[in-house]
Amino acid sequence: MNNTSTNDIEGSVAQAERIARAGADIDRLTAQGVREARAMGEIRRKLRGRGCDIPLVADIHFNPKAAFAAAEEVEKVRINPGNFVDPGRVFKKLEYTDEEYARELQKIADAFVPFLRLCREHNTAVRIGVNHGSLSDRIMSRYGDTPEGMVESAMEFLRVAVKEDFKDIVISIKASNVVVMTRTVRLLVEAMDREGMHFPLHLGVTEAGDGEDARIKSALGIGSLLADGIGDTIRVSLSEEPENEIPVARMITDYVGAMASAGPFEDFREDSSRPLKRRVLPSVLVNGLDKLPDEMLLKSVAGDNIPAQIRSYLSRELPDVPVSLTVVYPAGMSPDEVRVAAAIDLGGVLLDGCIDVLDIDAPQLSRQERIDLALGILQAARIRITRTEFIACPGCGRTMFDLQQTLARVKEALAGYPGLKIGVMGCIVNGPGEMADADYGYVGAGVGRVSLYRGKECVEKNIPSEEAVERLLAILREDGRIS
Repeated sequence: MNNTSTNDIEGSVAQAERIARAGADIDRLTAQGVREARAMGEIRRKLRGRGCDIPLVADIHFNPKAAFAAAEEVEKVRINPGNFVDPGRVFKKLEYTDEEYARELQKIADAFVPFLRLCREHNTAVRIGVNHGSLSDRIMSRYGDTPEGMVESAMEFLRVAVKEDFKDIVISIKASNVVVMTRTVRLLVEAMDREGMHFPLHLGVTEAGDGEDARIKSALGIGSLLADGIGDTIRVSLSEEPENEIPVARMITDYVGAMASAGPFEDFREDSSRPLKRRVLPSVLVNGLDKLPDEMLLKSVAGDNIPAQIRSYLSRELPDVPVSLTVVYPAGMSPDEVRVAAAIDLGGVLLDGCIDVLDIDAPQLSRQERIDLALGILQAARIRITRTEFIACPGCGRTMFDLQQTLARVKEALAGYPGLKIGVMGCIVNGPGEMADADYGYVGAGVGRVSLYRGKECVEKNIPSEEAVERLLAILREDGRIS
């Protein structure tokens, strides 16, 4: 996704070309209003004139008029069910009778059907993109801030599309919490199956942040679903230059593709039907240590379909035995490839509670690097928390401060506080909502202005961005969270 201002046509064209050269199959830009939507049309025309045919997606929040305009300009329009019809959420508890709720659903149809008909006229696809951080007050009042609420937010719009016989739709349903994201996608698949729907899925861990932790979270969430045959397109969300996202995404898809063609796990048997009953002991077994007493050791070479095979094996054969899994990576893999592969290999079985101790055997990583990787995977799976967690968006045309520099300063100041969760958000779209999964938040409020949050509560509003990091640290000290 571009992080340029969409009204900066030349800058946006140049960045879109770089994204295409990096290997992306599609590019998204934000369109806050009709002006930005029309600018996307000009960006698309200039790209085509330069021989770049990458399809463009308009990212819409709060402004249906911008969605209608964008449908005439680009190949796809992403709308957010949390704010396409419902007003911007203020975390207010709302009460509805069944009749009143039915009228709210009719409002969705009244607004969405004309949009779908315009998209059909212009051969424009639609992405229904639900984010954990931007559920409407209506949905949260009835379903809570839950995976079930996220699924219903998508299904309300899908039912309208099915009734209208509009099929050019892809769905994304994202969260910064990997456990929430994977559970929600699986629930959505079940919900669509029950209602006979078969729409493609776009996968991503939103607000993953930057660096190694962001790559681990993305690989764990996206890879564990792809390994089970769920998902059609992906986006790795990094608080870095957009081009950096593409190599990580390619590593994920390439590795899962290799897993799909691998042979079965060597000890896999199908002669038992005992259910899986496990406890999770979040330990890390470092190469060279002896096995634990009464522990079943499993060893696999990278490329085996570890999640699917081990889940099947353990659920049948070892319902109560502590299990240590060692995954061996060949020297020919790069360190980044090992990190992505390990998150995929170990993430699915950790999320399912199938292993108790993990070991990463990789000659290209030092002992400390293997320990850090194992701990990062455990943290992404929400099993063992050993470091500060940073929830940070990648930035887009809505961001009005230097998000990458700010995130670096926040991380430098707060890196050593296990259990502390900090959100750094470029704008109001997901900012306060993702604060539900963070203790404190730093949210863009305007040009060079920032608001600070304690949970969902705004405690300092519209302060200069150059002062915001120190003000955030002061709040944390006042609350006794840091020294």
